[in-house]
Amino acid sequence: MTGAGMHRGWFIYVIPFSLVMTEAGLAADQDVKSRSSHQTTASGAKQAAARSEKPVSQVETVEVRGHTPSTVASSATKTDTPLVETAQSVTVITRDEMDVRGILTLNQAIRYAAGITPDLRGGEGTRYDLFQLRGFTVPTFLDGLKLQPSPTGYATPQTDTSRLDRVEILKGPASALYGQSSPGGLVALSSKLPTDRQFYGGVNTTGGMFDLYRVDADVGGQATDNGFVRYRLYGTVNGQHTQLSKTGSRRFSISPSVTFGGDGPTTLTLLGNYQYDPENGSYGGVPLVGSLVRASYGFLPRNFYDGDANYEKFNRRQGAITYILNHRFSKDWSFSTRGRYDNLKTIYRSVYDDGSFSGDNPLARTAYGTNERVQSLAFDSQFKGHVRTGPLSHAMMFGFDYMQLHSSEQNFYGVAPDLDVLHPDYDMIIPVATQLGDYRMDSHQIGVYAQDEIRFKRLILTGSLRNDWYRSHEMEELSGTATNESASQITWRASGLYHFDFGLAPYISYSTSFQPQSGNVSSDGGKTLRQADPSLGKQLEGGLKYQIPGTSVLLTAAGFHIEQTNVLVAVGTLGYNNESGKVHSDGFEFEAHAQPYKNLMITAAVSVQNVHDDSTGKPLIESGKGNASLFAFYTMPSGPLKGFGFGGGMRYSARTYGGTSPSGSVWVPQYALFDGSVRYDLSNLSRSLRGWTAGASVRNLFDRHYISGCLSYASYGEGWCYYGERRNAQGTIGYTW
Repeated sequence: MTGAGMHRGWFIYVIPFSLVMTEAGLAADQDVKSRSSHQTTASGAKQAAARSEKPVSQVETVEVRGHTPSTVASSATKTDTPLVETAQSVTVITRDEMDVRGILTLNQAIRYAAGITPDLRGGEGTRYDLFQLRGFTVPTFLDGLKLQPSPTGYATPQTDTSRLDRVEILKGPASALYGQSSPGGLVALSSKLPTDRQFYGGVNTTGGMFDLYRVDADVGGQATDNGFVRYRLYGTVNGQHTQLSKTGSRRFSISPSVTFGGDGPTTLTLLGNYQYDPENGSYGGVPLVGSLVRASYGFLPRNFYDGDANYEKFNRRQGAITYILNHRFSKDWSFSTRGRYDNLKTIYRSVYDDGSFSGDNPLARTAYGTNERVQSLAFDSQFKGHVRTGPLSHAMMFGFDYMQLHSSEQNFYGVAPDLDVLHPDYDMIIPVATQLGDYRMDSHQIGVYAQDEIRFKRLILTGSLRNDWYRSHEMEELSGTATNESASQITWRASGLYHFDFGLAPYISYSTSFQPQSGNVSSDGGKTLRQADPSLGKQLEGGLKYQIPGTSVLLTAAGFHIEQTNVLVAVGTLGYNNESGKVHSDGFEFEAHAQPYKNLMITAAVSVQNVHDDSTGKPLIESGKGNASLFAFYTMPSGPLKGFGFGGGMRYSARTYGGTSPSGSVWVPQYALFDGSVRYDLSNLSRSLRGWTAGASVRNLFDRHYISGCLSYASYGEGWCYYGERRNAQGTIGYTW
């Protein structure tokens, strides 16, 4: 495979996805089912008083005022369910936590979660959210609907985290509710949507290292006196130079939304978004020899750029229109439906090094580019209801969803002049690239599913069953070749959990998944080709959850075993695959969360995992051995420093497998990094400053020099590595009302 082919082919398998349900999208579930759990509410910035224990059959109402509590999540069941009663691992990252840590990207948001192998492209490949969960790349869902990227290239949407209200990381297979998905899980993003407040808003300005600038504005309220019509408008303008020389990023985004229906039985929310990225850094790296391994000229600096300033281009335009409709028939039955149209257009071109193991100077390079467009539709509808059969209480759900995608891609490949790494020239003439391919891809997925959560006293049994029908057609216009796939897949999940009255909840669950694959398969030595069948996943997970009664303090521990089968295995360098691959992922995870508890916000996580690829006899490439993290933030409740918050965190990543080189296996060394944050409510200085806040945060506080990931292929003579994010500090001044 050529350098461009590997550059392109690798990316196909690391496109991230994610999953999410918003509080407005779950209006039919606003009476959160506490069901014997002891949870608190998020009303403004204050903790609600602890609730006393109640019988399992009694339902309590939780006031959320636009924010779902950190102890409640919807991604695992498609209903607001207390985490302590969810028989699957879920990590919740709230808006408040993102603000305290100064989060700018999804990569930064998920770094403190257990089971994460973060920043696969280091501090430079920020145009995509590249990480692994339990050893696998995972899909992204926004407001309950899948973000569908181009299956053949670089047109992948990215959501600006400032427009998000929360992030949920659902771990393990979840196809029983969501259709095609990864064995590692899902990441769920929730947009900021209109709330019931009469008038609110805020403006934040941020500046920092590498010429960072950001202006974020968010305003909303009630458009009618009775609150029947509510609106919200979010927008951002931001940009920054990257840690590489010669490159930078800029972004313009706006998200208007309006909700009709107020607090009535029927609500309709319309959400629009337009985001324009005129440029977004570089997607290159550094050769393995010269970064992880010393070259004849030593080691390349962290700001080394392997491209060409005049040739480099990444232009992305993405727009979307979403609707969310909810209707309550009665206190027991409701209906919800949502849909989104996405339109994404990307123009990409770059010069990148060939990753040669020779370590020579000058550095051999290649030119590559694509023009891509993706248009997609996604819909999901559910009936939900509660019934009783004798001593059993049932929370039932029946759903139907549909996804459609049309994508096109023209890709180009060419030679580029070698680069003198000691005296680089970034303004050389790059020959016109030759068109390699012209792809057209159409796919459809229809899914029907059902779920029953059965309760008997404190025992909770959950069963989910789904059938998907998936069809795709891919055409390569230059050669006139076409491949088709048509598959039907049944997936299911079963779990049991017992919630003791003192807060402990042991559980066990089994779940399955399927995931379409991009690649050609042959069973007759390459004479005929067909599109690959989906890979299949299954997971057995067991664990313990403990929520201290009357608090938001939640402790979770889980062990898991994942198997992925029908995985593609390349047949030499012949350009096709067989489907004999099998991957195992075994691990243990622990997490602790308190947000907030007695003015203290704390997040702790530890994971140990072993990911093994049977086809190579080695770990799955880019999979890590585990991670550990601790972040704590304390706000002074009284005294002269009242309203002043300070904190910091440590995040550790164990060594990561990076492939093979002529000298053997490539392992990215372990590393530990430190972050810091401060925040101050300026109203404590003067009443005239009410609503004003100031804050600062820094990532990689001690400017640790480290490599975050490598991709190495001895059979192709190629290996690249990616330097991690350098020290990056920023300060913010904001005003809210």
